[in-house]
Amino acid sequence: MLTNMEINKDMNKKEQLIDDIQKLLNTHENIGATTINPSLLEFMDEKTLLSIIGSLLDQKEDAKESDTEWLEQFKSNNN
Repeated sequence: MLTNMEINKDMNKKEQLIDDIQKLLNTHENIGATTINPSLLEFMDEKTLLSIIGSLLDQKEDAKESDTEWLEQFKSNNN
């Protein structure tokens, strides 16, 4: 059985992960500020929340690569 201290530690970790997800969503350009009702994600386990963060980071990386490719075409056209 989990102690109150272990439950609180788990909840603090999940709250931090939910906060991290919200911060990542707010770093996307051309998208207004996003707020997440923590109760919507509280039922998710830590593994699922980490998966969401990984997916958001992958999307951010893909967007950077796409932007770089788009900018490179102008560099090529100017030469």
